[in-house]
Amino acid sequence: MKKCDHSTEREKILAEAINPVATELRLLDAGDLIALLRLESYGNLADLVSSAAELYFHPGTVNFGAGGDYTLEWSGQPQVVLDLEIKPRGVSVYARLTLADRLAGIEIDHIAFQEPCEDPDENTAFLERSLQEARFVRTAPPMAAFT
Repeated sequence: MKKCDHSTEREKILAEAINPVATELRLLDAGDLIALLRLESYGNLADLVSSAAELYFHPGTVNFGAGGDYTLEWSGQPQVVLDLEIKPRGVSVYARLTLADRLAGIEIDHIAFQEPCEDPDENTAFLERSLQEARFVRTAPPMAAFT
C-alpha cells in the first residue's frame, strides 16, 4: 500500500488490537510455522490463526490471508510473515503480520471502508471503533481529566 499520512496511525491502531493474537501465534514453534508455509499448508495455517483470534475477536474478524513468507538463516533468528484479513464491521484490512524472536509487527497492505467518509481522520476513528466492537472484551476509552 502506498503510505499516506494516516497509514502510521492506522497501523498503530491495528497493532494494538491484534497484539494478543500475535502473542498467541508467537507461542507456536517458528519451525512449525515455517514448515506449514513451505509446504503451502494454508488450511492448517488458517486454523491456527482462527484459533488464536477466537480468544479475542468475534468469529470471522481475523483470518489467514493468501500466504506468507519466512526468513531462516544460519546466522540469525527465524522470522515469519503471515498475510491476514481483518474484517470488523464496515471495513476490510489486508495486512502482513511479522513474528520474530521477541517482537511482532503489522503492516497494512490495503484498507477498504464500506462507506468511506470524506475526512480520513473520521475513517481512522471508525477503524478504531470497529475493531473495538469486534473484540470479546472491550476496553474502556480513556477518561478525560477532571478540572
